[in-house]
Amino acid sequence: MGNDVKPFGAYHFTVELDNESISYPFRSCSGLKIETAMVDLEEGGFNTTTRKLIGKTKYPNIVLKRGFCAANSELYRLKLRFMNDLPKSTGATENTRRKTPNRISGIITQLGPRGSYMKFRFTNGVVCKWEGPDLDATKNEISIEAIEIAHEGLSLVAMQEEQS
Repeated sequence: MGNDVKPFGAYHFTVELDNESISYPFRSCSGLKIETAMVDLEEGGFNTTTRKLIGKTKYPNIVLKRGFCAANSELYRLKLRFMNDLPKSTGATENTRRKTPNRISGIITQLGPRGSYMKFRFTNGVVCKWEGPDLDATKNEISIEAIEIAHEGLSLVAMQEEQS
């Protein structure tokens, strides 16, 4: 066998948010999943099993965790952006018509051996949760903050698409 295929390490990745143009360092990333519900259909006259129909597809939230470093946390500020439903234009008041904040999309790049990589792209995301550090005087570990991004799509981006 001439192909020497090596699996990617789960520890080497970057996260870029489209609207932020910032590459964030994270400790962990989870939720890169696509789930499709299956619907059982009982068909009359067919008694050996139930038919399995394809239902709705859903995308679990992406959870990103990193070290908590400062009171002016970029992740906290990002969450606040999605809590404020007033327009960003100058002179906005409480009476101004409310708008939904722009959604974010992003790319999670997993780096592999010998310069290889793969990219996961999520679309139409909203930062739905920010979590500050758990404080415990009996532990000796770094403080971690986390965000959750609810989104409407996840795709694996082929390297050929990236080059064009």
